[in-house]
Amino acid sequence: MQSFDLETEGLRKLNSSLHAQNNDTNQTAWEIINPKGSHAIAVGLDAPIEVTVLGSTGYYCGGMNKQATVHVKGSAGPGVAENMMSGKVVIDGDASQYAGATAHGGLLVIKGNASSRCGISMKGVDIVVHGNIGHMSAFMAQSGNLVVLGDAGDALGDSLYEANLFVRGTVKSLGADCIKKDMRPEHLEILTRLLAEAEADAKPEEFTRYGSARELYNFDIDNASAY
Repeated sequence: MQSFDLETEGLRKLNSSLHAQNNDTNQTAWEIINPKGSHAIAVGLDAPIEVTVLGSTGYYCGGMNKQATVHVKGSAGPGVAENMMSGKVVIDGDASQYAGATAHGGLLVIKGNASSRCGISMKGVDIVVHGNIGHMSAFMAQSGNLVVLGDAGDALGDSLYEANLFVRGTVKSLGADCIKKDMRPEHLEILTRLLAEAEADAKPEEFTRYGSARELYNFDIDNASAY
């Protein structure tokens, strides 16, 4: 285990040390102490390493992640796992705005609540939130899966494309072109897998699936005057 004191050694040295790791590294486990809400912790990683942050983080923790597992034993500020490509990011506490924004792959697990715009413009990532999510979540979500064990705020899935949204609780309101959809066997399989990976105590049958009505992104000549 590599232990790194962020307060004494600084963010630049931390990220440089993590960026120096590769697929053949033998320094596979890292522990970061005294994060004290610092921004951009463990961003841009590209190695199969495990990074544990002992405390809460600021903006963009785990952003642009590839391959690595980042575990925050606290809460995370805005943009956690933003533009993640692969790997896994786990937040033990709550996450602020636009968690998992534009992420292309990997798994983001938030064991508390997520604020507004969770999964905005997601492009293939899987996001599991054990608590609630705020308004405008999954806005313009293109692909991937958003699983919410709690409730969802206003305008869920506004202008989304082909992402799956699974909510166990209530939805305050649906956004433009977002509708309730049938839960088919393949969706139950997706939920079963994600709930297990996120260590979430819930059954797939308890969820409702929401998705795109596919009215906004198809050109209709009969409605040309409205464009």
